Amino acid sequence: MIGIFSGGIARIPHLEQFLGEPFCKVSLVRPLPEDITQVAVWGYRPTGAKAVVLAEKKRLPVLRLEDGFIRSLGLGVTGSPPLSMVLDTQGMYYDASRPSSLETLIHQREQNQLLHEDARQAMQMIVGGDLSKYNQAPACTFTQPPQGAVLVVDQTFGDMAVVYGNAGAEQFDSMLQAAIAENPGAEIWVKIHPDVLQGKKAGYFSQIAQLAKQQPRIRLLATDVSPQSLLRLVSRVYVVTSNYGFEALIAGKPVSVFGQPWYAGWGLTDDRHAQSATLNARRGAATLEELFSAACLRYSRYINPVNGQRGIIFDVLNWLLMQRQHHQQRAGRLWSPGLTLWKRSILAPFLRTQSNKVNFSKRFAGESACVVWGIKGEAKWSANAEQHQLPQWRMEDGFLRSAGLGSDLHPPLSLVLDKTGIYYDATRPSDLELLLGNSDLTAYQQQRAAALRETLVASKVSKYNLGAAFTLPAGASGKTVILVPGQVEDDASILTGTISVNTNGGLLRTVRERNPDAYIIYKPHPDVLVGNRQGQIPEEDVRRWADSQALDADIIQCIQAADELHTLTSLSGFEALLHGKKVVCYGMPFYAGWGLTQDEHSCSRRTRRLRLDDVVYQALIAYPSYINPQSREPILAEQAVELLAATPRAELQFTRIKAGRIVRYYRKLLMLIRVTFIK
Repeated sequence: MIGIFSGGIARIPHLEQFLGEPFCKVSLVRPLPEDITQVAVWGYRPTGAKAVVLAEKKRLPVLRLEDGFIRSLGLGVTGSPPLSMVLDTQGMYYDASRPSSLETLIHQREQNQLLHEDARQAMQMIVGGDLSKYNQAPACTFTQPPQGAVLVVDQTFGDMAVVYGNAGAEQFDSMLQAAIAENPGAEIWVKIHPDVLQGKKAGYFSQIAQLAKQQPRIRLLATDVSPQSLLRLVSRVYVVTSNYGFEALIAGKPVSVFGQPWYAGWGLTDDRHAQSATLNARRGAATLEELFSAACLRYSRYINPVNGQRGIIFDVLNWLLMQRQHHQQRAGRLWSPGLTLWKRSILAPFLRTQSNKVNFSKRFAGESACVVWGIKGEAKWSANAEQHQLPQWRMEDGFLRSAGLGSDLHPPLSLVLDKTGIYYDATRPSDLELLLGNSDLTAYQQQRAAALRETLVASKVSKYNLGAAFTLPAGASGKTVILVPGQVEDDASILTGTISVNTNGGLLRTVRERNPDAYIIYKPHPDVLVGNRQGQIPEEDVRRWADSQALDADIIQCIQAADELHTLTSLSGFEALLHGKKVVCYGMPFYAGWGLTQDEHSCSRRTRRLRLDDVVYQALIAYPSYINPQSREPILAEQAVELLAATPRAELQFTRIKAGRIVRYYRKLLMLIRVTFIK
C-alpha cells in the first residue's frame, strides 16, 4: 500500500492505475498504518519535505511522481487531468546531481533497442500530428522570415527543472546573449511558457519586452502556439532545461543547452553548461531512439483516455490526434444558416467546440466560414457565402452512421466536414480524395486500419446497422451470386457520381445483360423500401432482371452470401471490399479508381494504386468525426464501432399506405423530440 500525505496528489484522476497498486491518504499528525510499504510525493516540491523525512525515519522507500512528457489535452494549471505520469524511486529525471530511474533506464540499451521501432512510430506521430506535453495550443500561423529565425525558450520562474538542472537567471541571460551573437542575421524568437501566458506564473525573461524594443531582431512570442508547428519555422533551438529541447531533438533540430536537463550529456545536444563534461562522463552516449524508448515507453505510464484504464503511449497519441484535429478543423466563427430544427440539433455537437463560435441563424454576423449540408446546401447558400467572401464547408453523414435510417431521424454517430468538395461528388476533388491520393500510412497506422477492418467484419457493422437475417435461396446453388444494391435515385451521390448508368432499373438491366448466367439478388435501398425516398423499380422489371429480392435483409449478411457486388456508387461496395468480395462500379464512388474495384469509368485525378487498408484508414479514421450521442464529445472510430456493435439492430418498417405514413411521421416526431430536447 502506498501512503500519500498530499490531498492534491490523492485527488489525481486514475491515480491507482498510474501507481499500479492501491494507495491510501495518510496524515503527518497520525501514526502511519502498518500496511504502508512506501510513501509517494510530488517530485521535489517543498510541500513534500516532511513526508520524505517521515518516510526516512520509518525506513520506507520514497516514490516521486511527476507529469509525463505527453501529459494532456489542456494545461494542468487549468485543470486538465493527466494522461501520463512518471514514477521515480531513485530521484527525479530533472535532478542532474544524481542518477534517476530514467537515467538508469537509458543505460539499459538492450531493453531499449527492443522498442526502437515503437519509438520511431511514436516520434513520427508527435512531429506529424503536432503533439506535445500540452495540446491546447493552435498551430502556428507565423510567416518564416527571409533571414531565418532561431528559438529561445523561457521557463517558469523557480521551476524545479531549472533549480535541479543547476541553472538560474544567469543561464537564461547567457542563453539569450548567445542566441543574439551566434545568429547575427536571424530573428530571435523568444517563446514564453504557456503558464506565464495564462497569468498563472512568472518567467525568467521579466525585462524581455523592454529589450525587444531596443533589439529589433528580438520577437516576443506572446501567443500560445503548438511546439512542433513552431519548430518547423526555426533553424536552431536554445534552452536552459525546458523539455522543449527534447521535442526539438525529436523534430530534428540542433539544440543548444545552458542548463543540465535529462536529455543533455548524451552527445545529442550542444551543451554549454560549465559542468557539462562532468555530466557527460557520468551519462555517456545514447541515441535519440534510446532516450525516447526509455523516457516515453518505459519510464512514463499512461492512462487510456477512452476507458480510464492503464494504457500505452499510442492510446494517448491517437486520442490527442483525434481531439486536435476535431478542434482545429472547426476553429473560428462558423455560420451554418437555413437548417431545419432536426439538422441543427444533430450538427451542433459536431460543429461546436470550447474555443469556436457557431451561428445557426440566417443572418450573417462576421463569421469566417459558411458550413452547409451537402451540395444542396452549397448551391442554396453559395451566393451569400460569395457575397461575404466566405469559404463553404460541406457536412454529410459519415460511413458508420447509426442503428437505423437517417431519414427516420436516427441521430448520427459520425459526420464528415469537407472543405474541398464532398466525398460522393466525383466531378471535383474532396478532402477524402486528397487524403487517399496522398496516403502514406506508417506501420502503426496500417496495423490500426487492419484491426478496425477485422473488427468491422467480425461485428458485421455497417452504415445503418438494420435488417433481418438473410439466407441464400436454394436456386443460387452452383451459380455466381451477384448482389445489386439499389440506391435513392435523386440522391446527390447519383447526381454527381454517375456517368452512363444512373438509375436502379438501368443498373439491374445492365448487370443481367452482362451476366446472363449469374444468380442476381436485388436489394432495394432501405429508404426506398420504407417510403422515405425515390428509386423504386417496377415489380415486373425486377422479376425480369433479378432472380430474387432481399427486402428487409441485413446488407452485410447479403454481402457475405454473394460472390460479387455490382453498384452505381453505393457505400455497400466499400463494405463488400472489407469482406473480400469482388466489386464492380458503374459510377465513380470514393473507393473506385484506386485499383481495388472493377470500374466502368476512370477518374484522371485518381492515378495511384492503394491497399484496402489505405482506404479504411483515410475513410473511417482520418476523414470523419465521431461524437458520442450521450456525452456529445468526440470519440475514436474504434469507439464508434463498439457502440454500433453493442446497439440492437433496427428493423425495417415498411409503409405502403397512408396510415403507415402517419405512423412513420409520428415516429420521426418522437425521435426529433428525444434528440433535440432530451439531453
